[in-house]
Amino acid sequence: MPLSLGAEMWGPEAWLTLLFLASFTGRYSAGELETSDLVTVVLGQDAKLPCFYRGDPDEQVGQVAWARVDPNEGTRELALLHSKYGLHVNSAYEDRVEQPPPPRDPLDGSVLLRNAVQADEGEYECRVSTFPAGSFQARMRLRVLVPPLPSLNPGPPLEEGQGLTLAASCTAEGSPAPSVSWDTEVKGTQSSRSFAHSRSAAVTSEFHLVPSRSMNGQPLTCVVSHPGLLQDQRITHTLQVAFLAEPSVRGLEDQNLWHVGREGATLKCLSEGQPPPKYNWTRLDGPLPNGVRVKGDTLGFPPLTTEHSGVYVCHVSNELSSRDSQVTVEVLDTGLSPADPEDPGKQVDLVSASVVIVGVIAALLFCLLVVVVILMSRYHRRKAQQMTQKYEEELTLTRENSIRRLHSHHTDPRSQSEEPEGRSYSTLTTVREIETQTELLSPGSGRTEEEDDQDEGIKQAMNHFVQENGTLRAKPTGNGIYINGRGHLV
Repeated sequence: MPLSLGAEMWGPEAWLTLLFLASFTGRYSAGELETSDLVTVVLGQDAKLPCFYRGDPDEQVGQVAWARVDPNEGTRELALLHSKYGLHVNSAYEDRVEQPPPPRDPLDGSVLLRNAVQADEGEYECRVSTFPAGSFQARMRLRVLVPPLPSLNPGPPLEEGQGLTLAASCTAEGSPAPSVSWDTEVKGTQSSRSFAHSRSAAVTSEFHLVPSRSMNGQPLTCVVSHPGLLQDQRITHTLQVAFLAEPSVRGLEDQNLWHVGREGATLKCLSEGQPPPKYNWTRLDGPLPNGVRVKGDTLGFPPLTTEHSGVYVCHVSNELSSRDSQVTVEVLDTGLSPADPEDPGKQVDLVSASVVIVGVIAALLFCLLVVVVILMSRYHRRKAQQMTQKYEEELTLTRENSIRRLHSHHTDPRSQSEEPEGRSYSTLTTVREIETQTELLSPGSGRTEEEDDQDEGIKQAMNHFVQENGTLRAKPTGNGIYINGRGHLV
């Protein structure tokens, strides 16, 4: 009750001072405070200052007093948290100190410091008054991290042929001091230096290299690391190395092509540079001939004449330097007009046409040969068929005549009695012809059934004759007659 009356009689500031001073008196018991030795927060974020009393279940926390402890200025009140009257904040920290959001444990005396700045960095003290255990206190340190804002500055213009030159420098300032390094495939050296300030430190790193044209367009990246950053910050610089390559001229690889009458002849100047070079064509022994066209790095000629012979110069230049390259053009006078069929270009066309014509003729001859072979094959096949047919006809006639003569000799008794010798000779001759025809017309030679029957009759007839001293004589029989295979009387 006296504390309440004091609060009504005095103003809020006097009440706050009285409670804060009262918090530093009392007795100590076995309870303890749970807090943290170091609290780290990033600039601009909220810092939670923990202070939790852990004691007996029947103990109660009457008030929690917070103060800022400065070695030079001493102790300065921050806020007072009373179990009955709530939170009271010092005017210097008004709207910046709050209680954590509910639900809140009655034994928890933690507070939130909103929007931390570098000036908030330092030591804080928490004093807890309990009943009936008495008072407890603890100190902690608040650390405010200041993330760096790195910057990259390119060095002086790089030119091929320079010695060791500064390519770029990278600077980052923060609290604590950041780490600065380089990420690149370019060969070079790096060096760092730092500058300390009251609440931060700045670090500058430089990258040196020997410029060459191979470095042109290569990335050079500055990498900054800091505990206040969620990930490393990277700044990339693209190297620009000024150079100018020696020029060369293309188009004269085959001098024989440069002859009178040729069309579309060109000379091309090749070079590289940074910045990109510009091209200019001149003629060493006079102005460019009429009709010669300049288009960037290319020099175009009209139909060539002997007047186009001469020394041509390609001049390349950029902001760094300039260089020249010259070539000698000799236009050959072969004495051939453009329409002359012996012109090399025409000769190529004639050769191509000749090859095509020869190919067509060869194809026609091949087709003709195939047709001739087919016709000859058909002719010989037809001729063979005709000869076979004629041979079979002659063979049939010969066999029929022989059979006819044989029958005539054996069926005429007068011819047997009047001319025995002649009949015997004729009969023998006829038999020999029959034997010859029989050998020629062996089975399987394509003979008909009628021809086979005739031969069978001849064989039966020969069984009634016998050959004596080159003469064919009839065999003696009981009645002097015989019957042939067809039933004829002989």
